[in-house]
Amino acid sequence: MKRYECIVCGWIYDEELGCPEEGIAPGTKWEDIPDDWICPECGVGKLDFEMLEL
Repeated sequence: MKRYECIVCGWIYDEELGCPEEGIAPGTKWEDIPDDWICPECGVGKLDFEMLEL
């Protein structure tokens, strides 16, 4: 599982945890999240996220 960080506000999406409050189930891969999804903290799109090295 991977983690992705918003380059604008620093919010992190963890594939293992998902984002249930946004309707994204735990275990949802980044590529399976709709392209029009936005960061729940600052409202930017998926293009403004980078994969984090673990």
